[in-house]
Amino acid sequence: MNDQKQPLHLFEGFGVELEYMIVRRDDLRVLPITDKLIYDEVGEYLTDVEFGDIAWSNELVLHVVELKTNGPAGSLVGLEEKFQEHVRKINGMLLKYDAMLLPTGAHPLMNPFTDTRLWPHEYNKVYEAYNRIFDCRGHGWANLQSTHLNLPFADDEEFGKLHAAIRVLLPVIPAISASSPILDGKVSGLQDTRLEVYRHNQDKIPAIAGKVIPEAVFSRNDYEEQIFRRIYRDVAPYDPEGELQDEFLNSRGAIARFSRNAIEIRLIDIQESPAADVAVLRAIVAVLEALVAERWVPVQQLKQLSEDRLADILLEVIRDGQETTIRDGEFLACFGLSGSEGSTAGELWRHLVQETLAQEDQSVTADMLNIISSRGNLAIRILEATGASPTEEKIREVYTQLAVCLQQGGIFLHDKPC
Repeated sequence: MNDQKQPLHLFEGFGVELEYMIVRRDDLRVLPITDKLIYDEVGEYLTDVEFGDIAWSNELVLHVVELKTNGPAGSLVGLEEKFQEHVRKINGMLLKYDAMLLPTGAHPLMNPFTDTRLWPHEYNKVYEAYNRIFDCRGHGWANLQSTHLNLPFADDEEFGKLHAAIRVLLPVIPAISASSPILDGKVSGLQDTRLEVYRHNQDKIPAIAGKVIPEAVFSRNDYEEQIFRRIYRDVAPYDPEGELQDEFLNSRGAIARFSRNAIEIRLIDIQESPAADVAVLRAIVAVLEALVAERWVPVQQLKQLSEDRLADILLEVIRDGQETTIRDGEFLACFGLSGSEGSTAGELWRHLVQETLAQEDQSVTADMLNIISSRGNLAIRILEATGASPTEEKIREVYTQLAVCLQQGGIFLHDKPC
């Protein structure tokens, strides 16, 4: 989200970023040609290219391109169509390289130790600093594609409410967004393998990612004191030139961007198409709006849950997705559920969608969320197609179908074309 002269209030704008891999059409090998793609369009190696409502940008590695709203969008409704137009445009441009865009949170066959190339142009000094400290030849750096959602706040009071709501929802977001069940050509046993490698990619300096769930801080002063100051202090011995002394260094699952008065949610796996991504985002936003409005409990009650407690739930959802049984009664009460037997993450989301999106039964979003609820998140649907012990040939076949879904703008079901 771009800086605003007058900060937006809660839910008045939405910044969305979608990351895609560029791969060869025949064998799905990653192709490090994002700079060529951008050069072909504008004749320069730029980090950002603007097309009205949508912009393209580079990422750390040369085989990933990001599509993003060019500043905050006033609504998520219809946003998938704008992104879809650019997906098709880029796929058309990639034909001459015999390449295409590939969705999902992680490439299932990529070898990051041989296939990683960093962006070599503008902003490279920051990427080289990361590489020097952490060695970016790993899945946690070179093979994790996500959807980012930026939500605005106008002042400290709004920041506190929004941060409280986001922290509580973060642990169960992967139940509907997980799309990375295969890594290194094998079923990993986790529905959200991208998040598992993400949370370990900066173990050398633990303060940077923390427990992925942010600490219970609800003002700018407390955030800067308890999170930013610790991060900057711990990275300083490894970063003598100060390239990383910036709020982007924070790698929690949601990060405060005070420079643009927004919180950026970063733990959402990218889906098979912009329509599926926007459906997931609309579900997340609807629940956050309800939490901030104190639909079920006061915001003060949300603030009581520690990051350790929330992180425990997150780790279970990373592994088991919608089948995770949540028995923390105080956590479930935040969403209006009660009962001594607990609830699965899938049951929780069905309840939340019914409570917050019930009036949209005829929308594309409702149709897609119904499929996610009834057939499983994308990780589950991928495994239905590949089987538990797939060959590389089978993996390529299924992920090629996912690339078709991306081009078509549909939802992936192994027994039905997109």
